[in-house]
Amino acid sequence: MILSEKLYPHLLEIDRAARERMDAMLPWMMEAAGVTEELKARDPMRWVGLMNTLKAQAEEIVFQELIYG
Repeated sequence: MILSEKLYPHLLEIDRAARERMDAMLPWMMEAAGVTEELKARDPMRWVGLMNTLKAQAEEIVFQELIYG
């Protein structure tokens, strides 16, 4: 794919699709988990922990869908 100059456009498309999927999925997951601005103000450490967990879960889903699948 490198020699035919198709690798980099392919990788850019996968990256774009993965970012779009993350951007669509994360707000939905935040709402389902009850991660709000109020929680961020009241308990910032819990908010950070939940956000890190949600981001890792969303990344794993995207990897399974787009990269490994």
